[in-house]
Amino acid sequence: MLREVADVIDLLDDARVDGAAVERFLRATGLDDVRVERVQGERGFTDFVRAMMPSAGGAGPTLGIIGRLGGIGARPDRLGLVSDADGAIVALACAAKLAKMAARGDRLPGRVIVATHISPRSPIIPHEPTPFMGAPVDMETMNQHEVDPAMDAILSIDATKGNWILNRRGFAITPTVKQGYILPVSQDLLEIARHVCGQPPAVLPVTTQDITPYAAGFYHVNSILQPSTATSASVVGVATTASTPIPGSATGANDPLSLEQAARFCVVVATEFTADRCRFFDEDEFERLRKRYGSMEHLQGLGCEEV
Repeated sequence: MLREVADVIDLLDDARVDGAAVERFLRATGLDDVRVERVQGERGFTDFVRAMMPSAGGAGPTLGIIGRLGGIGARPDRLGLVSDADGAIVALACAAKLAKMAARGDRLPGRVIVATHISPRSPIIPHEPTPFMGAPVDMETMNQHEVDPAMDAILSIDATKGNWILNRRGFAITPTVKQGYILPVSQDLLEIARHVCGQPPAVLPVTTQDITPYAAGFYHVNSILQPSTATSASVVGVATTASTPIPGSATGANDPLSLEQAARFCVVVATEFTADRCRFFDEDEFERLRKRYGSMEHLQGLGCEEV
């Protein structure tokens, strides 16, 4: 998928890029169902892009692929694509590849919905150990426009390079998160990652704080699992990673080979999940957990007010 990744990088590495330009790019790949909505926030605006992949018309489940990020650029402070653009690059590359597959006769038995947002002028915000990219709109707004109720499961792609938690070049996946529970890492997804990477897969550890809303005010490794706060569907993070901490605002940090691996992983998951050959979690065990320990859905909200 290097071609798709390179095409998307070239598209987004433009100070004038917006949702309309991305829509034209996606429609040129053969996609008909593409929507763009501009949303104004306190710190500017961003264009939310949503694309539905054509299917073979079967009854397979629907996979969501969300490119999670604060922004693709930090202009005027930084020129060019920032590290945080990884989520948008991978998601849009997946859309382009799936459209090409459909045009060549490989239509998936279920649907795939790709969503991300385009903001070349996003703010830089303090974070330890490296600065992050903020977004012109708040996280609740982002979830409203990127998380679709039709998604039966979600892959949330996010640059996860500004930390000392996982330091390996490539990509990693998280444990499955569903309705406030951090569940075991999917064995099916580990197997796909192993095939894609040709080496042992990497797993990004997550904490309870990571699956609470940003507005709750706790430390988060990043926003990779924020979609899990807005859906009952199972969510797995796909983290693009590096061997050393890299700020989300750093330019020249979008490694094409890592992005290609992450995108290829997501496309293979899409083919397997929509064919009912890939499980994100064990449904029977999840129900046993809920019966024994109750609902954890309160972790998807803001919880009790602090005393």
